Amino acid sequence: MAVNENKSLLSIDGIPEILVNEAKPFMNLMMQYRCAIMEVETKLKVLDAEFSQKYNRNPFESIKTRLKKPISIYEKMKRKGYPVTVENIETHLADVAGIRVICSFPDDIYRLADMLIKQDDITLLERKDYIRNPKPNGYRSLHLILQIPIFLSDVKKYMKVEVQFRTIAMDFWASLEHKLKYKKSVEDAEKLVVHLKQCADAIEDLDYQMQKIRDEIDADKE
Repeated sequence: MAVNENKSLLSIDGIPEILVNEAKPFMNLMMQYRCAIMEVETKLKVLDAEFSQKYNRNPFESIKTRLKKPISIYEKMKRKGYPVTVENIETHLADVAGIRVICSFPDDIYRLADMLIKQDDITLLERKDYIRNPKPNGYRSLHLILQIPIFLSDVKKYMKVEVQFRTIAMDFWASLEHKLKYKKSVEDAEKLVVHLKQCADAIEDLDYQMQKIRDEIDADKE
């Protein structure tokens, strides 16, 4: 599928025309990514049920899933400099299928992530720990790129899924930072960046203070 720069970017329902031209294989690929999301989501829910039974508490508060929009896929492929083909999407993008896991405490993030990647049908392709090594703006999250098999009617296929782990506080900060970042005509933007970083540091301290309180409560129960 060659890129024709003279064609309009959008054609049907916001889907890039170049993907509409290969609608069937593209939609088939998106179906496979949805299946991969369901596989990982089920694994997380099973771990949650087991953890709840063993320790009488849940390792995460909620799970959010998303499939990258066609226009976002197109734009990211263009930024990376790859021809926009179904094959290249599968090869060069690792975040088409995404899952965000919201935990109460930082140590639950690492415990849950370790339990997930130890499963023998999951392969860890990449790990980026922005909790222990935050981004300069204060962003914190644990990102895993996983490869997981899906079982179709006639074939087993391996798909990539990005899983992000955050605490409630980290997710709150990231959501607001994202909204503020795209506000137009922000005065004194540099001051705002500094303030957001200070808030991120305060949130980190709060997370570990709450975790310490939980540990003290758990110790009293023993």
